[in-house]
Amino acid sequence: MPRSRTLRSALGLAWRSLRVRLALIYAALFCVSVVAVGAVAVIFKPNFLVHSASAADPHPPRHSPPCCQHAPASFLGTLTHDASQNLPGAVVVGVLALAGGWLLAGRVLRPLRAINSSARAISASNLHQRLDLGGAHDEFTELGSTLDDLFGRLEASFDAQRRFVANASHELRTPLAAGRTLLQVALADPAANPDTLRSACQEALALGERQERLIDRLLTLATSERGIEEWRPLDLGGLAARVAMRSQPEAGRRGIDISTDLKAAPATGDPSLAESLIANLVDNALRYNQPASGTEHGAIEIATAVAGRRAILKVSNTGRSIPADEVDGLFQPFRRLGTDRTDHSGGHGLGLAIVAAIAAAHNATIKAAARADGGLDIELSFPEPPGRP
Repeated sequence: MPRSRTLRSALGLAWRSLRVRLALIYAALFCVSVVAVGAVAVIFKPNFLVHSASAADPHPPRHSPPCCQHAPASFLGTLTHDASQNLPGAVVVGVLALAGGWLLAGRVLRPLRAINSSARAISASNLHQRLDLGGAHDEFTELGSTLDDLFGRLEASFDAQRRFVANASHELRTPLAAGRTLLQVALADPAANPDTLRSACQEALALGERQERLIDRLLTLATSERGIEEWRPLDLGGLAARVAMRSQPEAGRRGIDISTDLKAAPATGDPSLAESLIANLVDNALRYNQPASGTEHGAIEIATAVAGRRAILKVSNTGRSIPADEVDGLFQPFRRLGTDRTDHSGGHGLGLAIVAAIAAAHNATIKAAARADGGLDIELSFPEPPGRP
């Protein structure tokens, strides 16, 4: 029983083989072509078979014309006789057509087999390899080029994932190690008193809160990269107004002025994610802000509007000078300005990465530019809501 099942499975796989199907198609086309040629000959020479039937009968009836009642019987007999004589030749022709189709199909599918074996050899550990198909430019070389592009994107994605995991591990491990060291030092101090222990506990709580903020940001980043499940109408102006109001106390503590120019800017998407995008933009502007030269306070400007048929959100802030070639890198996870991993502002380098992920989920475009006097201008353009006149 298992052997018969295996045989049926093998026969099923053979029948589903593309080479077998192409060979059958080629053979069928050849046979149809032969039949079509014979049919054309009959159409253009209708008496061909009748003459053949007459020639096959050496003693035609004397008193009956060729079209008499005995002609059909003689004609059908001739056809039967010819068919029985030509059957072996037809079988040979069919077998040769099938063999020729098999060889031709193998020749045609040879590049596809090379692509299949090469692609199978490329795994997650050697995505740097490419197919590099040479020869004439045809559909198979286009397929190979498409797969090479896909492998390139996968390699970049895997590299980015490895960097992200390494950076996330570092960021999560640092507060844990610092908190453990802090508590160990406090417990090992023989002269410790309630005040020093309370101070150590407060510092440990601060480290725990930092780690909690990091985990929340990682979850926000993962949620935004997953995409939007339900698209709903939203107003960027109203969301920005709420974020600006919540940020006023922190801005006053840091000595930063927040000015707004908020107009209705309808869009579609996830309102909670869109509000998180604006909150991260403002939080980034607060953390990496400093008074401009000759001024006492830093400044943040938040504006929303409609340009053409797209909703526009713009956040500008003063701050340190940013090289133009480092602006795009700020939207990568855990990427901070410069090479120092220490972020004295209390951030983790995830704010703008969350902004980029949420913008991509909303099909929004981002334009970021360094200001000449220091700081950053970030403008997001959201697509037109569906059904808008």
